[in-house]
Amino acid sequence: MADLQGIAEGVINGKRDDVARLVQAAVDEGVGADVIINEGLIAGMSVVGDKFKKNEFYVPEVLIAARAMHAGMDIIKPLLAESGVQPKGTIVIGTVKGDLHDIGKNLVAMMLEGGGYEVIDLGVDVKPEDFVAAVKEKGAQIVALSALLTTTMPSMKDTIEALKEAGVRDAAKVMIGGAPVTQNYADEIGADGYAPDAASAVDKAAELLG
Repeated sequence: MADLQGIAEGVINGKRDDVARLVQAAVDEGVGADVIINEGLIAGMSVVGDKFKKNEFYVPEVLIAARAMHAGMDIIKPLLAESGVQPKGTIVIGTVKGDLHDIGKNLVAMMLEGGGYEVIDLGVDVKPEDFVAAVKEKGAQIVALSALLTTTMPSMKDTIEALKEAGVRDAAKVMIGGAPVTQNYADEIGADGYAPDAASAVDKAAELLG
C-alpha cells in the first residue's frame, strides 16, 4: 500500500531521500500521479506553508522541505504528460528590472509549485517586455512580480503598463510582493493582488484564479 502520509511527512521534515523512495514505490504500485501529488507532496507543502505563516518554520526549513518535494516531483514529472494531469494554472514569476534579489522570489516559486501550479521563473532583473513575452508564449494566467528595493518598485508599475500596451493585461492577473511592497502600493499601481509572504502567495494565486 502506497505510503502517501509518509510522502507528506517526508516533505514536512525535509527528508529528500525518503520522499524520492516513497514516491517511486507509489509509482511502481500504479498509484496515479495526481494522487501522489495531491495527497502526498502538496499535502506536505500545505503543512509547511501553514507552519511558515505561524512562524513555526523559517526560510531554511521551507527551502529544505521544497527540496524534498522537488525530489518527488522529478520522478512524477515525466508521468504527468502521459496521464494528462493539468496544473492548477501557469504563473510567470520574476524579480523586476534593476533588482537582483532572489531568495524571496525563489521561496514563492517553490511554494507555488508545491501548491500545484506550473511556475515559469524568469530570474532577476527582468525587463517588462520579458514578462510580456512570457505571458504570450506560455499563456500564463498570473504574473508574479517581486522587488526588494524601494528604488525598483516603479518597475512593477512599468511592467503592468507594458502588459496593458501589449494587450495581455486582461489575460493575466498581476500579483506583487517583497519587503517594501504593501497592499496600498498594489492598489496604487493597479495590481490584482499583494502577498506579504510566500505561503500567502499560494492563497492569493488560488483567489485570483478562483
